[in-house]
Amino acid sequence: MTKSLPKNFVRNAIKQAGGQVAVAQAFGIRQSAVWKWAERNSVPAERVIALEGLTGVSRHRLRPDIYPAS
Repeated sequence: MTKSLPKNFVRNAIKQAGGQVAVAQAFGIRQSAVWKWAERNSVPAERVIALEGLTGVSRHRLRPDIYPAS
């Protein structure tokens, strides 16, 4: 049986927003910072709400450790 990897909601949100460059421009940060989010499957806490607003991807999916589903 193959173990499946957890879904990378951060990477999906970035794609939905138009890619790493688009997200970086929207936040006024470097593309390499957004690349790190995708690789780690984690958005900095201070960016979660803004990324949710930009993409529509729920904060519960982006950072379940901070915003658990109720």
